[in-house]
Amino acid sequence: MQLLSHFQARHGAFCAVDFETADHARDTACAIAVVRVERNRVVDEWSTLIRPPGGRVNPRFTRIHGIREVDVKGAPDFAEAWTEARKRLRGARFLAAHNAGFDASVLRACLERHQLRTPATPFLCTVRLARHHWNIRPTRLPDVAAALGLPLNHHDARSDAAACAGIVTAWRRGVNSSAVTRTQET
Repeated sequence: MQLLSHFQARHGAFCAVDFETADHARDTACAIAVVRVERNRVVDEWSTLIRPPGGRVNPRFTRIHGIREVDVKGAPDFAEAWTEARKRLRGARFLAAHNAGFDASVLRACLERHQLRTPATPFLCTVRLARHHWNIRPTRLPDVAAALGLPLNHHDARSDAAACAGIVTAWRRGVNSSAVTRTQET
C-alpha cells in the first residue's frame, strides 16, 4: 500500500479508516471504522467490532480501547467485516488514517491472514499532514483534534476515523495555521 502525496488528496471522495487491535500482532483487528467523505461532507459512518483470531483480547489493549473478549465473542471475523467495509470504500480516491503506516499494516496483515485481495487505494497520513501543513507538535490524534476543534473519544474506532476525516476536510477547506494556533492556545 502506498502513501499519497498531499497534492493528490485535494479532490475526490475519500474514506477515513481506523483499526483497533487485540494485541501487538497486526492481524488481530478487533474493531474497524470507515467514515466516507464526498464533497467535503461526511456521507456515511460505519464501524463494527471484529472477532480477532482466537477471540482473545490482551487486557493491556483493553485498557487502551475498552474492547473486551466478551465484546467480540459474537462479532464477525475480519473477512465478514471486510465485506461490508469494502462496499463503503468503493470509489474512494484514497484512505486517510492517523499514523497511516499502522492502519495500512493492520489492513494488509488481516487481508493476508484471510487470503483476501489488498486494494490498490493509497493512504494519506494525517500525522504527516498535520506536521507539514500546520506544524502541529505533538501530532498524537488527541493533540491534532484539539488544535482543530474536532470532537474525539480517543481509541473508539468510529470517533478516531471521524476525527481523521475532519483533519483532511479542514486541510481541504484551507484552515490556516493562525486559526490552529489560536485553537491550541485556548
